[in-house]
Amino acid sequence: MEWFVAPEYWLGRLVFQRGLAAIYLIAFLAAANQFRALIGETGLTPVPAYLRAVPFRRAPSVFHLHYTDRFFAAVAWSGVALSAAVLAGLADLVPLWSSMLLWGALWVSYLSIVNVGQVWYGFGWESLLCEAGFLTIFLGNAQTTPPVLVLWMLRWLLFRLEFGAGLIKLRGDSCWRNLTCLYYHHETQPMPGPLSWYFHRLPKPLHRVEVAANHFAQLVVPFGLFAPQPYAGVAAVVVIVTQLWLILSGNFSWLNWLAVVLATSVVDWPAMFGPAPPRFPSAPPLWYDALVVAITALVIALSYWPVRNMLSRRQRMNASFNPFHLVNTYGAFGSIGRARYEVVIQGTDDPEIKPDTEWKDYGFKGKPSDPSRRPPQVAPYHLRLDWLMWFAGLSPMYAEPWFIPLVVKLLENDRATLRLLRSNPFPHSPPTFVRARLYRYSFTGRRERRETHAWWDRALIREYLPPVQLKPTP
Repeated sequence: MEWFVAPEYWLGRLVFQRGLAAIYLIAFLAAANQFRALIGETGLTPVPAYLRAVPFRRAPSVFHLHYTDRFFAAVAWSGVALSAAVLAGLADLVPLWSSMLLWGALWVSYLSIVNVGQVWYGFGWESLLCEAGFLTIFLGNAQTTPPVLVLWMLRWLLFRLEFGAGLIKLRGDSCWRNLTCLYYHHETQPMPGPLSWYFHRLPKPLHRVEVAANHFAQLVVPFGLFAPQPYAGVAAVVVIVTQLWLILSGNFSWLNWLAVVLATSVVDWPAMFGPAPPRFPSAPPLWYDALVVAITALVIALSYWPVRNMLSRRQRMNASFNPFHLVNTYGAFGSIGRARYEVVIQGTDDPEIKPDTEWKDYGFKGKPSDPSRRPPQVAPYHLRLDWLMWFAGLSPMYAEPWFIPLVVKLLENDRATLRLLRSNPFPHSPPTFVRARLYRYSFTGRRERRETHAWWDRALIREYLPPVQLKPTP
């Protein structure tokens, strides 16, 4: 069945699979490094309590069978090791069935983490990685000619990612329609990067050009992904270029990098650079063909819900319609904040609070805290606490149910929690009181930046949490 295979996409598959393995590695590494403080047995939102409240059918996970922090660490670090092995080429050195098992193990492991991750894993790129990882199980390896149907399913995923994001903007905030959203976005985005100050200071006409180009890239270009070559490849290159622009302007975990990796599977690399496809076996195994057809039928059936969502005037962003995070709907920044609000957590070791009490700031690794610190480059790594702190600044509603437990951990100088922070102003003994205050942050102007070397101005808005202390033990 010549229509079933596309040997010219062997290099696109290779680039895509190695890129996905690299993203898996980063995702598992972030999980291994952060889980104890966030969702561990004594974390801010413990997994054991979640498992008691949520049945397996709603959140399929190996942790329903058994959970300890040690077991979670074993799953996460095994994911790191397996991702590294696949990145190094292991999946291409083993038989097809073994390669599928390797990719399947990665998918099951990460899905298991996402499904118990609660609010810390409620981001669109988690579902995106789960969906892309599932499809990759059936993409074959170096011993198999790339299957056309799976390549089309990857294009369908990239289309939903881009077009869904474009629609949510067009239907959402009016600043997307009048081309002014980027007057604010580079400053108010969840986690600015090293170049965000410079992007924010671009002339306003260029910001309008940015928005118009974004609309073209997300609302028009995605249809080109389904066109014949070389037009599909050109559309994919446009997606790659726009995603690289977003990578330069801010930190969005691995969202943009995964979009780039997906787009590489669309490009006809041999036509562009000339390497001939290798010799593949005469035909894939029949059982493999049958699996590919079955998975294609499944994706078609599950596509009803995201298509209905995209056509709806009440379009949802980043929603999964099944507990396996397959064939999801995507979208981002349907509304744009005009001002940046940051929750600053402070502590003191004074025994009593007085007018002259000295309060010291806790420093975060990624989110703005110290006004003199340049926004760091974090992506594609994901700092989950920093992202949730940005949401907490938008509304105290987003601080449930983890913020008060976070304050308690700081009052205890909890080691796992402090590892999530950049600086602890009380390294030798816990603070006696902790409070939180809401500040408005704004990028400094050019002149102020030259004179003070500060990246941010901040102004106190109000008290977010009054000073609290641990209840004295009797």
